[in-house]
Amino acid sequence: MRHLYSCPLRWSDMDAFGHVNNAVFVRYLEEARIDFMRRLAPGDGSPSFTGGSVVARHEIDYLRPLVHRHAPVAIELWVTKVNAASMTIGYEIKDEDTLYLRASTVVVPYDFTEGRPRRITAEEKTYLKEYLDDAAQQEGAVAV
Repeated sequence: MRHLYSCPLRWSDMDAFGHVNNAVFVRYLEEARIDFMRRLAPGDGSPSFTGGSVVARHEIDYLRPLVHRHAPVAIELWVTKVNAASMTIGYEIKDEDTLYLRASTVVVPYDFTEGRPRRITAEEKTYLKEYLDDAAQQEGAVAV
């Protein structure tokens, strides 16, 4: 299953050539990731996904320039790997017929009170596995 996020384009996102600036794409990924994590939070008093997280790594392939328009762009997000203390999220930014960007982010849950990374809970793994892509499931990308 993939999480879908509709990302508005802002005039200030453009560079001098009228394209979305490369650094702005990282903010788009962040917006989609935050939307994804908030939707995973169970909302029943559970502490899952309520702490902090930090980005350990980004990989981005810029495929086509994205120019300003009034319609939002779609960001599809899914989980490609879940380890004991990190997860990898895959993304595509696209329209119906154009793929602009492929990316991945390694996210580490972080306990800001303790000032250190924390492990992913069993409950969080259960939620994340729902968004694990088919290829990752076949490769056994969930660590126990």
